[in-house]
Amino acid sequence: MQQLGGEECLVPQPRGSLPKACAIGLASVVTAAILVLEPEGFFRHVSAAILILTVGPSLHGVFLLSEECLHHATTRYRGRRLGQMVTACVGVCTLLGVGLAVLLFVLTKPQPWRDQWRMVILACVLYPLLKTLGILGPSEVEVSEICETRKMNVAHGLAWSFHLGYLNLVLPRLEGSITAFRASHNAGLFETRGSRKLIILLPLNANITHKLEEEDTNIHFHDNLPDTEIDRAGVRGRVYKHSVYTVLDKDRQAHHCVVEYATPLLTLYKMSQESSAGFGERDRREQVLLFYRTLQDILDHSLECRNRYRLILLNDEHEDDPHYLSNAILKNLDQQEKEEFYVPPFIPQPVDHPSHTLPIIDDWNRAEPMSRMPTIMISHDMPRTLREPVENSEDLSP
Repeated sequence: MQQLGGEECLVPQPRGSLPKACAIGLASVVTAAILVLEPEGFFRHVSAAILILTVGPSLHGVFLLSEECLHHATTRYRGRRLGQMVTACVGVCTLLGVGLAVLLFVLTKPQPWRDQWRMVILACVLYPLLKTLGILGPSEVEVSEICETRKMNVAHGLAWSFHLGYLNLVLPRLEGSITAFRASHNAGLFETRGSRKLIILLPLNANITHKLEEEDTNIHFHDNLPDTEIDRAGVRGRVYKHSVYTVLDKDRQAHHCVVEYATPLLTLYKMSQESSAGFGERDRREQVLLFYRTLQDILDHSLECRNRYRLILLNDEHEDDPHYLSNAILKNLDQQEKEEFYVPPFIPQPVDHPSHTLPIIDDWNRAEPMSRMPTIMISHDMPRTLREPVENSEDLSP
């Protein structure tokens, strides 16, 4: 994971299992207390509780099933597939809970149940009503967790589209474009490792300017890299291009790099401006953070894009600084030079000398790099004893 300046604390992490642990702990304590205080009625109470909690959702699922069968069987399920509709409306775990409650009911004595049947039936009937009215509906946190777990957010789709439709195509060709650019321009450009990567800017407010020099006066457009043409989706020679910018530091020294905004953020910004999208400013900010986290995770696992990009998350709270954008870019470039190291890929070299000879090393300071192939080192010197030679035999006398 790439390290950011101070914006890494803004990125939301995946939700953990603390609510599940708390629920299991509370249920264990209460169950143990009931088992100790009233052991003869333990199974009766457990059966009633499970029936209340499972039969109600099952009835609500039956009502949902009637809606799906009458109005959505053809459009949503490609025909009347009853099994698929049943599992979509009534969860399998819920049906298993009902079966467990029935099993416990059979194992208990039926006589004490007379006082609890009314409560069980009333609770099961009221559950679908409260669920339909939204009183027992999922909270915003639950909906957010479901969307993140099942990859159903807008940010997930945009991140995958940005990777598969753009970054996965251009990043493997970026080094070649920079090499061709240096051959036709000043050889002093792109000297540092960080400048040879694609810097992708992600502002939290998703408000993107089309010209970086309008955002920061210390940034100037230099030139475009050679066009990359790829046959894509029926378009012959679709053109992809990158822009090279000159970024000035506080000493007015020029640094050149390839910079661009993440264009999917424009979609999030435009959605927040449309009332029909139902996408507010709070939702937009959350989706930008999820887009960053998802894109970072995708690129970290992509062999084609590894070590060819940098993601910079821009905090919109620094808009009062006129040179915040250039400072963020320069800080990122400096961070790559100081904190990162480059591991060149291993390229096997042909072996010219016979396998029974060793490579000649003239100087220990100019030793050849270590080989991955094991070698046998043979010494041509005569064997020597580890003891010091005895000069006079009288030294052996006591």
